[in-house]
Amino acid sequence: MNEAQAVVKRIQQALEYEPRVNLHRYPIKISVMQGAVVIEGEVGDIAAKKLALEAAGAIEGTRGVVDRLRVVPSERRGDGAIRDSFANFLLNANELRNCTIRVATNGGARTLRDAPPDGGGTIDFAVKDGAITLDGSVISLSHKRIAGVLAWWTPGCCDVVNSLDVVPQEDDTDYEVIDAVRLVLEMDPFVQPEQIDVKCSNYVVTLEGHVRSADERRRAELDAWCVFAVDRVVNKLELLG
Repeated sequence: MNEAQAVVKRIQQALEYEPRVNLHRYPIKISVMQGAVVIEGEVGDIAAKKLALEAAGAIEGTRGVVDRLRVVPSERRGDGAIRDSFANFLLNANELRNCTIRVATNGGARTLRDAPPDGGGTIDFAVKDGAITLDGSVISLSHKRIAGVLAWWTPGCCDVVNSLDVVPQEDDTDYEVIDAVRLVLEMDPFVQPEQIDVKCSNYVVTLEGHVRSADERRRAELDAWCVFAVDRVVNKLELLG
């Protein structure tokens, strides 16, 4: 067994021990190309995607991870339907109301909304094979994170590449992450955020408090996973008696 094969085997073993990844239901292909690990396939949700990538990157001998994982969408939809739904999310988000919104089409970029020059920035997006790509620049990390979460929430979306720049640059902190997660929970109509406490340490988010149902507990956790730069979510939410 050469070194590349040994790395692949160690990653496979690590993923076997991660229940959220569930290799038996969602097989993942792992290979090594020019020293980098390539991990591809479908996973059940964004938590499984982030955990699989983290596990692969932590294995001794890994010199970079190429992410080709996609999340199984809540429903299979064409790129046009995904594009329309995501555009609607962006245009109706109060937090992004001062942003210019542009969509890439076969004929070039189309402006959906023009914002003033001193507005919240410009969000350019494209949809290809179910994946949403975000480009442009916004004025805060919160804007970047909200746009990314809305992309993950879009029915049919299977991946999000959030390449939005923040101008001027902004230092990221645990408090920034906490504010973003709280805002996302408030945006989710199926979650009551009033009884949820959010904590964060080094991009690990902990949720504590009470929820009305197991579905709300799961939704709140996935909302936190959708936030850009969150590496792990510890769900300590309890069901109301």
